[in-house]
Amino acid sequence: MWHKPIAIRGALVLCAGFLVLFMGGGTRFVVGLTLKPIVDELGWNRSDLGAAVAVFQFVSAAAMFVAGRVTDRSGPRLVLGSGLILSGLGISLMSIIAAPWHAILLFGVIYGLGNGAASLIPVGVMVTRVFSTRMGIANAVVMAGISVGQLVMIAALTAALVAMSWQSVYLLLGLAHLVLLPFLIAVIPRSTAAQQKSVRSSDGLGVLAATRTRQFWLLIAVYAICGFDDFFVTTHVVAFAQDRGVDAFLAGNLLALMGLTGLIGVVAGGALSDRSGPAWPTALSFVARVSVFGLLMVDQSAISVAVFALVFGATFLVTAPLVVVFVSESFGYRHLGALTGLITMVHHICGGIGAYFGAAVFDATRSYNGAFLTVLVLSLLALVLSMLLARPRATPRTA
Repeated sequence: MWHKPIAIRGALVLCAGFLVLFMGGGTRFVVGLTLKPIVDELGWNRSDLGAAVAVFQFVSAAAMFVAGRVTDRSGPRLVLGSGLILSGLGISLMSIIAAPWHAILLFGVIYGLGNGAASLIPVGVMVTRVFSTRMGIANAVVMAGISVGQLVMIAALTAALVAMSWQSVYLLLGLAHLVLLPFLIAVIPRSTAAQQKSVRSSDGLGVLAATRTRQFWLLIAVYAICGFDDFFVTTHVVAFAQDRGVDAFLAGNLLALMGLTGLIGVVAGGALSDRSGPAWPTALSFVARVSVFGLLMVDQSAISVAVFALVFGATFLVTAPLVVVFVSESFGYRHLGALTGLITMVHHICGGIGAYFGAAVFDATRSYNGAFLTVLVLSLLALVLSMLLARPRATPRTA
């Protein structure tokens, strides 16, 4: 049973991580919500904003890797605080975009750097250091902030778009980041010298040693496909629903409701991971994806679109908290931030490719059918690969 100071510290860590991911979870999907109004008003192609999302994915991916390495050395406070400042700046300046390169610079680069720093990598490392047991459910609870943020913020912003311009939405999001910052700086724990010594001396493989293992490349492949699926869907699902006759307000709320089903999925996945290891919830999430991508290949009615969105939403964040579980079980704790950052970097780079790929397919064919067929095949492959992942028998020694 926890002593009171330890329990309070754990609760503050969970609260801080949850709020960081709540903000990022709502904000990073705003381009999908505002895609159609922006391209209609400014006369752009969907691939113009798709390119901004792709750059965001690449930049935030690289930032996650760097953030993981810095967190291993210096702790999460500086990384998360700096990330929130950059995120607020980039997202608020999106209100003044007038050319595609503006969106690429502001959303893709500036917001991408901030979002990559204030991300699940330093949050996951922070939580895992505090919760050495039941880390699956602890990380799932924190990662649920992404789903709750998507649910609450996208629903609120969808309603706001009825009464105000898309420009005002971006200004509100920027302000929210700055309001949240002082509280987070106060509650995010400062790593002590003793804690850092403990982390550096613990067993585990380094990045180069990990790349020589089969487990590492299986994780890279699974998370690459997962990212491609994730950001293709979240970038285009609102526009796709509207193309299929769903009202704009309902389509926006569909994206928000994906956050609710995502909340259910991520908590269930974390609990299952603590019981049977992270491979099973990963495999089950791809079973669900294969099913709903297959559904859209035969029927794209409004009901099928809704079923697709809600089921896919339940799978969206299942693998997010599991990356630290996979890495700690497979490679140890010594380079937890760097390795989770590297795997998540690949996830986000492929997510950027998926977001742009969907836009390019639509612009070329005026349909998403080719893109849906592609992600169906990739998800089948990921299902097979995820079944090859197994809980390691022992924690690796230092290499």
